[in-house]
Amino acid sequence: MSQAIQQKFVHQVIGHSSEQNRLATTKKLGKGKAPVNIALSKYWGKRDSVLNLPTNSSLSISLPGLGTETKIEVLNPQTTQEDQVYLNGQPLEASNAFANRVSRFLNFFRATPQTFFKVTTVNSVPTAAGLASSASGYAALVLALNDLFSWNLDNKALSLLARFGSGSASRSLFSGFAIWHQGQQADGLDSYAEAIETTWPEFCVGLLEIDVKQKPVSSTQGMQNTVETCALYQAWPKQANQDLQTLLKAIELKDFETLGKTAEHNALTMHATMIATWPPIVYWQPESVEAMHKIWHLREQGVQVYFTMDAGPNLKLLFLETEKPAIKQAFKAIKVLEPFKD
Repeated sequence: MSQAIQQKFVHQVIGHSSEQNRLATTKKLGKGKAPVNIALSKYWGKRDSVLNLPTNSSLSISLPGLGTETKIEVLNPQTTQEDQVYLNGQPLEASNAFANRVSRFLNFFRATPQTFFKVTTVNSVPTAAGLASSASGYAALVLALNDLFSWNLDNKALSLLARFGSGSASRSLFSGFAIWHQGQQADGLDSYAEAIETTWPEFCVGLLEIDVKQKPVSSTQGMQNTVETCALYQAWPKQANQDLQTLLKAIELKDFETLGKTAEHNALTMHATMIATWPPIVYWQPESVEAMHKIWHLREQGVQVYFTMDAGPNLKLLFLETEKPAIKQAFKAIKVLEPFKD
């Protein structure tokens, strides 16, 4: 039943009248490229896991120069009976978790059961380490499919398809700030992301990598466990939507202090629900907590810097260009990105 619902969703988004029209291609290769995005107001929890529908809206900033490039081509069915998936130059076995997830997503785009694809993906960030590689990965894959099949989909439709692969991917189709609307419809057609047309040239994001190994609990599993076992989670959707409205106003007014405080508190609130889950989910490492204390100490000294964290141990620092020297002095290994300049 769930597969039929998913297939109907994909058909509605692509919009062609027949299977043959949707999945026919004369092109040999499709390409897509998408940035990672860092949520300032987090997505944590699904109201519908079949269609990847969130319990709350969210807001992000994309990071230029970091993300995923993907190529996809249709293989000759006479020479292979399975997809070929390459990640950062390495072929993956069909049983590999990443390759298996990609193939399950591609099941919705096969002209026949004997249609197989070669997918070549290059990530410029570590995979499954809490640095948003799945977001850029599925956004890039959807763009490559759109190119391969010449669908000519608009950004809303592309965002819907990317969300279907990975919720946060809905936001990785855009540069700068983006908002992902939670939507209300059961069919999921009103849950998509769109760009926020505000630029902020002084805005900086610093990547502080604590541990880039694959995390022990995936975001998908972590969300499910939190929703099912954490009593504190009941307060999360309301708080998250309030935070989003505060952030939208702060972006409009370029009120950095409000943006920073809200984003940091939002991230800590999300992690609080994880910690209160059973069994507890603690993505932080000792170095993560040490970095938090250093950031709080810097603020006491008058440096306007805040942080956010996704489902992983790594911190993303938020600050304006004027604070860059102090940040680089405090965190020698930090990688500074300027989303509206790079």
